[in-house]
Amino acid sequence: MSRSWRDRPTGSHLARLWRPWVSLNPLRQRGRRINEPKSVGIRDLVNPTEQVRQRPERRWRIIGAFFSALLLLLIGRLFMLQILEYHSSTATVQATALRTSTIAAPRGLIVDRAGHALVVDQSVTEIQLSRAQAALDPSIKGLLASVTGVSLKMINSALTNVQYSPYQPAPIMHNAPQNVIEFIKLHPSEFPGVTVVSTTQRSYPYGSSTASQLLGYVGDINGSEIAANPQAGYQTNSKIGKSGVESVYEKYLRGRDGAATIEVNALGETIGVLHTTAPKIGNSLVLNVDAGLQKALDSDLTQGILRTRRTIDPRSGRYPPAINGAAIVLDPNSGAVLALSSYPSYNLSSFINGLSQSTFNHLLSEGAFNNYAISGVYTPGSTFKMISATAQLQSGIFPAYRYVNDTGSFKVPGCLQGNHGCVFHDDEASGAGMVNLPLALTKSSDYYFYNLGYLFWSHTGHYGLTPIQDVAAKYGLSEPTNIDLPNESTGRVDSPTVRKALHAQAPKAFQNFNWYTGDNVEMAFGQGLTAITPIGLANAYATFANGGTRYQPEIAAGVMNADGKVIQRYSPHVLGHVALPPSIHDPILQGLRGVVDSQSGTGYYTFHTVAHFSLKKFPIAGKTGTASNAPGQEPNSWFVGFGPLPHPKYVVLCVIGEGGYGASAAAPVVANVFNYLVAHPVKPVSFKPVQQIPTSTTLKTTTTTVSPKKSG
Repeated sequence: MSRSWRDRPTGSHLARLWRPWVSLNPLRQRGRRINEPKSVGIRDLVNPTEQVRQRPERRWRIIGAFFSALLLLLIGRLFMLQILEYHSSTATVQATALRTSTIAAPRGLIVDRAGHALVVDQSVTEIQLSRAQAALDPSIKGLLASVTGVSLKMINSALTNVQYSPYQPAPIMHNAPQNVIEFIKLHPSEFPGVTVVSTTQRSYPYGSSTASQLLGYVGDINGSEIAANPQAGYQTNSKIGKSGVESVYEKYLRGRDGAATIEVNALGETIGVLHTTAPKIGNSLVLNVDAGLQKALDSDLTQGILRTRRTIDPRSGRYPPAINGAAIVLDPNSGAVLALSSYPSYNLSSFINGLSQSTFNHLLSEGAFNNYAISGVYTPGSTFKMISATAQLQSGIFPAYRYVNDTGSFKVPGCLQGNHGCVFHDDEASGAGMVNLPLALTKSSDYYFYNLGYLFWSHTGHYGLTPIQDVAAKYGLSEPTNIDLPNESTGRVDSPTVRKALHAQAPKAFQNFNWYTGDNVEMAFGQGLTAITPIGLANAYATFANGGTRYQPEIAAGVMNADGKVIQRYSPHVLGHVALPPSIHDPILQGLRGVVDSQSGTGYYTFHTVAHFSLKKFPIAGKTGTASNAPGQEPNSWFVGFGPLPHPKYVVLCVIGEGGYGASAAAPVVANVFNYLVAHPVKPVSFKPVQQIPTSTTLKTTTTTVSPKKSG
């Protein structure tokens, strides 16, 4: 029988039907759900007594296990060191008792062409102080001063001297006396940070002011120098050539360091030397330089500059400042540099004992570290006329023996600017009169070369834009000579291309980048923006003197080892040629010889006053130069001469920056050098054992003040 919905059980009926299920469901016990929070009483927070008693015992077991593990590790490590690694441990302990000390090798000698020693290595004992120790215990400086006699001021100066490496002990006393050495060695605990070192230092038998820039100096190596020579074996306390031939020929001059294996105790005290490898001395460098001539050249240049500063320029009425200068003697037949000087200079011994900071700054400010013979650039003035004369005769633009009338002023034809920029005046306002090329060189006629510069520029279609500059390049004036000395400058010969290049590099300094007829006129007699080095001009005149072969100037002649065996010879190196057939060479030589021989020559009065030899037996040719500088400055003074004619052996050049007229400042220096050369001819290079200089070396140099009749 079916039931309607009205027949469904009511609530009471449902309760009776579901009650058995609820009583059996664990999730529904005692009228609450399982996820409802359970109430916590005080009993639940208190552990039973037996659990509390067990806690300390558990902690002790954990601690005991930890230390037992440590003990087992210690026993295992001791077993490895004492049993398994016994031999290696013993070797390590023994190795820590051995020290390796570097024994610095003496540098090789530098000798002149006759074997006379210019630079030697001298054994000395040096007392050094650690910078770190001095900073920790400043009292050590006072104690060291009282024992050595070196002032506290000098010790502080040595510690802060920028010449010495900051990571090495500073040398406090050079060539220390034996009693000081023994006292320090007997009381090592009183002198912490103080070491006594046997070393070598450079010594200069011909004087430490002779050939300073040529020889150069040696100093402590720095990090960049070590990095640049990673395979050379340099140490942080090594010495290295810093300038001059000491730098250029460093690889030959430096020796091979030795080593000593020293046994020391736990306190670091030396027990004994177990093994020594002797150092190997460096090779000897043989120079083309003549030591006596070099000493005379240094003296003549210095005296010439000092004399110039005391002589009033008759034109300006001022004392020329003569700020710097250079002098060079070349062998024109090989390029050998027989002597080379620069002023101002410095004392090479100062780099051994250490320069004070004030002295270093003073030398730096006056340019004493510059080698003006190779790095100085000067306007050449009338000495450049030999170059222009060569271009004239090579091109055939104007015959050598055609005369022009030097009226004292030259006006550029067709110039529309009036006198400004159109008229060029001779140094001698009266002019030289009728002159051809030889006479123009003898009298240093500016007019003649003004005209020559104009002719070249007005015929560019036939001769090109730069005929004079092209000849100057063949003489090597616009490129380095490659002399074996560092920091050579490159000369420049003014031209349209040079003007544009200079303007591009420095627009404010070189605003005028155009090229006009007047610029070509100025360039033809060595003015404008032309600036050349003394070594470059000396080499150009050497090229002319030998007939047209341009050699590379060379300081070094060769290298010998310690046994006297030649391991390297430097033969003459040809750089180029200048075409100088007799039709070109002879007219120019005639004019240059007249500078000294002819009474109208610009150097005649100087040489006939200063020279103490017969100019007929030893004929000289040459050229004066008086090169304008900026307005208000004295001109640069030049003279370059060569002889004896007809086969010159020597080219002698002198330049004095802002020295005034060439005949009055530079020419006497050259004349004095020829005095020495005539009395002491330079002998051929000899590779032989080193010769000691005489105990008393007297070099007589004559210095004469002259007032020239003419200047160039």
